[in-house]
Amino acid sequence: MLRPILTCALFILAAPALASSFAGTTAGSAAGGSSASTGATSGSTSGNDKVVLQAREDAAGFVASEGRIRGAHLEAALRHLRENSADASVREASDMALAKAILAL
Repeated sequence: MLRPILTCALFILAAPALASSFAGTTAGSAAGGSSASTGATSGSTSGNDKVVLQAREDAAGFVASEGRIRGAHLEAALRHLRENSADASVREASDMALAKAILAL
């Protein structure tokens, strides 16, 4: 009786982790992505990805508020993307385009 309950509980707790792992591995392969999202993800390393991934919540607020709400994580990610990207389209992209690209990750 206890084993099925524990199995269900473990599955429920592990499901979000599995979903986020899946989303992270397929983000670059989505068709129809903008050039900003392609450039934002192609030149980064795992340490740099952390800055960008931490900005997802701020990016969601920024996009939802049509640019009126700007969080510290988003500002750091925008600065990081522009300073470290070899792609000119990323350096010249609008804050809104980059925020949407961060959400697409």
